Amino acid sequence: MASPRTLRLVAVVLGCLAGCKQTASVVAIDDAQLTQVPFSKVTEAARGRSVRWFFWSGDGTINKYVDDYVTPMVASRYGVRLERVPIDDPALAINRLLAEKKAGQLRGQVDLVWLNGENFRTGKMAGLFFGPFSRSLPSTRFVDLESPAIATDFGVATDGFESPWNRAQFVFIYDTAHISLPPSTIEALSEFIEQHPGRFTYPAPPDFTGSAFLRHVLYAVAGGPQALAGPFDEARWAELSPRLFALLAKWRPNLWHGGETYPESSSRLHQLYAQSEVWLSMSYGPETASTRIAEGQFPPTTRTFVLDQGTIANTNFVAIPFNSQHKAAAMVVANFLLSPEAQLKKQDPSVWGTISVLDHSRLPDEWQARFDAQRQGVATLPPEVLNAHAVAELDPSWLERLEADWVRELAHAPR
Repeated sequence: MASPRTLRLVAVVLGCLAGCKQTASVVAIDDAQLTQVPFSKVTEAARGRSVRWFFWSGDGTINKYVDDYVTPMVASRYGVRLERVPIDDPALAINRLLAEKKAGQLRGQVDLVWLNGENFRTGKMAGLFFGPFSRSLPSTRFVDLESPAIATDFGVATDGFESPWNRAQFVFIYDTAHISLPPSTIEALSEFIEQHPGRFTYPAPPDFTGSAFLRHVLYAVAGGPQALAGPFDEARWAELSPRLFALLAKWRPNLWHGGETYPESSSRLHQLYAQSEVWLSMSYGPETASTRIAEGQFPPTTRTFVLDQGTIANTNFVAIPFNSQHKAAAMVVANFLLSPEAQLKKQDPSVWGTISVLDHSRLPDEWQARFDAQRQGVATLPPEVLNAHAVAELDPSWLERLEADWVRELAHAPR
């Protein structure tokens, strides 16, 4: 017969087992319920899980923010292991999801993806994303979800299938040691290229920054962004594209390396600028120049400017694939990315210096004061200048044709 002490030990073990089963049932939440239960339950379900974030990794500063700040924070605070999976183009993640959907693969390897509007449109139409989930994130109370910059992505309604995490606006970068008055129109840029052979180039599409530069040239040829509002128009393209490619072809002999090759990425273009091989660079990050000055990569005489006609501004989003195995953990990461803490850290010029997506009027007084007290980078344009020169993105239906025709007309065409 067992002793009283043995019986007590057995009772404790059985009690622990019962408790463990109860805990497991609490944290196991069906996907359909993830957006319905209190977020504290989502956080519980996320603990101990991993998130594979498919991530455009062409900028070391952004990679460092994720690796050195976001990853350890979500690990220590929520018990979530975040793995940044580098990709050269978000389209690679979308193509993978399309293949998995076609194959009926319900246990995918992608848990979170950083998207641009063109790829979001493709994925949304194909039903590749989990959701709607963004309104279920507590941090969204600090975001103006009705703002067109948040409610749409390249003109496509997000409908809660994406969560914002960063704002971007295209700027040009120049060195005041070489250029006293930067070319603030496409016409002035054309003159600059002719007067300074070899000192300008742009990344080859489909690089995101290079494609954005081409959209600015197209806007100028068309007479402004408003002239290209709406979906792709074949007749309009037939009218504008000869003028666009004639201008680009005119520039080509005076580009870096005589236009025989183009930088494969914005990072490569930044290297050329840092080495003074070219005198202009460009970025979707208004803070990029300030950050690289602080890191000693760009000369301290570096500054930024926008075009008189304006430059494209947009919002960066993350989405959760339909077949993510760890949707709760992905929601926790998305929520942290939107938190005032993470947004303030991201806006620090010594970290990244990028623009917050939060509506400051919705923040508690303490956080408003902390954002207001944060210094701005030496080469970063004031928010009022950026806002006054922000223009909308071209509808995604234009991008594929623009990039494909550029490859045919310039990349593969003999000089």
